[in-house]
Order: sequence, then structure tokens, then C-alpha cells
Amino acid sequence: MSARMHLSAAHHAHQRAPSAAQFDAAARVLGLLADRTRLALLHTLTAGEADVTALTAACGAARPAVSQHLAKLRLAGLVSSRKDGRRVVYALQDGHLARLVAEALSHADHELSGLPRHD
Repeated sequence: MSARMHLSAAHHAHQRAPSAAQFDAAARVLGLLADRTRLALLHTLTAGEADVTALTAACGAARPAVSQHLAKLRLAGLVSSRKDGRRVVYALQDGHLARLVAEALSHADHELSGLPRHD
């Protein structure tokens, strides 16, 4: 075993193993991220709040599809919505999701560009 692996294991030794419920919840989130349109919507929302018109323009999907995806994300608790006059404005629920989206896209960038992988 390498020293790096040993240090990593020692570093995480004080943490509990994830529960079955945590694995289930994480799998649900990752399943929602596994759709290109939803991933694009979430990425757009990492820059801040946006309404359906802005989100439709940013992700390039049809407005009805964007609305359906936003409804799924809202029902799953990944985005919140609020009324702003006649508009509905959407936002990410937390920074964990923003970091998860950023990491997924960074991983994809490394895969596509041939950049070396990180430890």
C-alpha cells in the first residue's frame, strides 16, 4: 500500500461509513444529474438565480422541456423557486450541488481534453 493511500485511509478513519439512506439519497441526486438538460440548467444556476426564459436560452432546450426538468429538480429539492412579479425565479438549494456540478464538468473536461487526472 502506498503512503498516499495509507494517509488517505488514516484521514478518513474518524468518519463513519455512509448509511444505506445516504447512498440512496446520493444515487437519487446523481440520477437527476445524469440528464444533459438538467445538468445544463443546474450549471446555469451556479451563476445565480434565473427565470425560465433565461434558463431556456442558456441550455438550448425547448421551453416546455425546461419547465418539466425544473419541476423535477424542484420536487427533488435541488432547486427552489419564488415568484418575482409574473416571473418564477429558480435558484440552487445549496453549495454542495454547485460543487458537484462543477466537479462533474471538470471531470468531463479532463476526459475530453486528455488532461492528466488529479489525485
